[in-house]
Amino acid sequence: MSSYLEANARERLRQLLDADSFEEFIGPSERVVSPHLGQLNAPVAFDDGVAAGRALLGGMPVFAAAQEGGFMGGAVGEVHGAKLTGLLRRALAERPRAVVLLIESGGVRLHEANAGLIAVAEVMRAVLDVRAAGIPVIALVGGSNGAFGGMGIVARCTNAVVMSEEARLSMSGPEVIETANGVEEFDARDRALVWRTTGGKHRYLMGDCQAIVPDTIAAFREAAIEAIAAIAGSAELTLESLEREQAMLADRIARYGALQDPADIWRELGMPDPANIAMLDVGPFIAAAAGHRAGGL
Repeated sequence: MSSYLEANARERLRQLLDADSFEEFIGPSERVVSPHLGQLNAPVAFDDGVAAGRALLGGMPVFAAAQEGGFMGGAVGEVHGAKLTGLLRRALAERPRAVVLLIESGGVRLHEANAGLIAVAEVMRAVLDVRAAGIPVIALVGGSNGAFGGMGIVARCTNAVVMSEEARLSMSGPEVIETANGVEEFDARDRALVWRTTGGKHRYLMGDCQAIVPDTIAAFREAAIEAIAAIAGSAELTLESLEREQAMLADRIARYGALQDPADIWRELGMPDPANIAMLDVGPFIAAAAGHRAGGL
């Protein structure tokens, strides 16, 4: 089976979607590149690090986009963000069964800071517009660069997040936290700490992702199809759903705000042996986690 972690963006799309069904919008042959990187003598990519288009997934018409972690860590610039926003806005017009975002990004490009920040804000608004129209938006997170910064927020704006154990999801990356607040706050060199704080297992236990899968493209494909089916008829963004999310976050702060380590949270959730939980493969982990997950949407 092909590893999702080790595949690039186009390999993921090719194996995730139905065979030969992907029709790309603004492909590399059109050479629409960042207008900023060349001025800084930085390398450009002919697709600006994201592939977006329409396809079939399990026979369902979907729109899909995959960020390329191999180009600037999947960071968002003006063109990159515009392609994502354009895909989502086009979804409003064509109304596919769902939109699937294969997120792998360290955040916004420092080379294009203001343009990138605006682009991410536009992506967030477009995701919410698509959800408000009753079209499910599914985020898949399993790349080595994780989903950080603005794209971490985008992931949590979607209807459902699917992660692997190897995936990471957070607002700020470990190095950023350490730089801003010191190694006493967060030691970015402690890889076990990094993964038990931002990794797939912790996000699943906290209710930040709705499914955790093994590191195979086939597993992500199956989980995406199941997520779309599960959301059928309930994709629309409502005030009630936002209020439930807010209540869950407020409860999380009240219950876990004083705890120093994710392992302490796992104990609070009723896990008797957090170290063992961290070592379990995905299947046994899901079984062990049953009934212990924090409330989520």
